[in-house]
Order: sequence, then C-alpha cells, then structure tokens
Amino acid sequence: MSEARVWEQKVVIPTYGIGAAEKNPMFLEKRVYQGSSGRVYPYPTIESICDEKEDREYNAVMLENEYLKVMVLPQLGGRIQRAYDKTNGYDFVYYNHVIKPALVGLTGPWISGGIEFNWPQHHRPTTFLPVDYVLEQGEERAAVLLNDVDRMYGTKVITKIALYPGWAYIEITGQFRKLVRPLLIAAIGILTNNIRKPVINTPSTG
Repeated sequence: MSEARVWEQKVVIPTYGIGAAEKNPMFLEKRVYQGSSGRVYPYPTIESICDEKEDREYNAVMLENEYLKVMVLPQLGGRIQRAYDKTNGYDFVYYNHVIKPALVGLTGPWISGGIEFNWPQHHRPTTFLPVDYVLEQGEERAAVLLNDVDRMYGTKVITKIALYPGWAYIEITGQFRKLVRPLLIAAIGILTNNIRKPVINTPSTG
C-alpha cells in the first residue's frame, strides 16, 4: 500500500557562516536591484561571508512517498534544499551539498540550489532567515506549511509543500494576504513558471 509521510530530522551540512548584520538602518530606496527597488528597511543588511566552512546542524523537514523524497529547510527561508527521485537515484532539482552564501540577495546572503520562494521581488528579504512551519500528516497527503511575514510591506505568505501517495510530483501552493502591490501578482507567476519549466536534454556538440 502506497503512502506519503512527513517528519522532522536533524541534518548536518557544511556551511560558510555570515557576518554580523549592520547595526544602523540602511535606506537604499534609490539602489537598483535586479530591475526593482533596492529598499531593505526595516531589515538589516549583511555585507560579509566567512572564508572557512564548518559543519552545522539544521532541523530539516522531510517528505517522502514511494517515488520522491524532499528535504525542506525552514531555517533558510523554507527552501526546498533537495528533491530526490527514488526510482532512478537522481536529484531532479539542483542539490547543493554545501551552504555557501553569496552577497547577491536583497539584504545580502543568498544561496544557490533547490527551490526558493520569492516575494515581493527576486531573492526576497527573508530568503536566508528562519520561517515558522507546521507539519500536516494525513492518509491522503503529507505536507508542510511555511509561514512568513514580510516586514517591508506587511504581506503574510503561507506556502504549502505536499506529496501524495502514488504520485510522482511535488504540489506547491501559496496563499497571499494583504496584497498591497501589483508586483506580488507577478511574483506568483514567476514562481509557478520556474517550477513547471520542463527539462530538455540537448546533445553535446563538444
């Protein structure tokens, strides 16, 4: 009998640390950031990354059915860190084995790999910050609900990541409350299109 389940698990991942946040508020409204506003207040900015990595323990949320195994990291913005196909031993989303931030996020740290969730713009302010979460275990579905409140615009977003017994796909749904800017509607489209983008294998010519 097929089933889907969700649970919490400690994982250790080599991690490059980040520097201390700036104590003084940064008013960067006129800064251009990936075609949108560079505003960050009231969030602090971080402008340094450690040169050495160390093993760090994370509280991961695992979802699994007979086809897929998914790892979510609530401590790092609720991103899907790993999506693994059990039928062929293949990570069908890029799996980064090391947490190595680069200073390309809106407030500084951002990491590559997995699937991140963004609003109100690219690399959201809390992409490297912890989010609240709740596990949902049922007979027909296993899911984790991730809750985040954007302090810049007062937007509350709940993202649900779910697996179903007998199905080889990840269901991701989002609920936005207090939509105060049209940009948020565009953000939903960007997120959905990226997740659904098909993979096309192009033969190498080299």
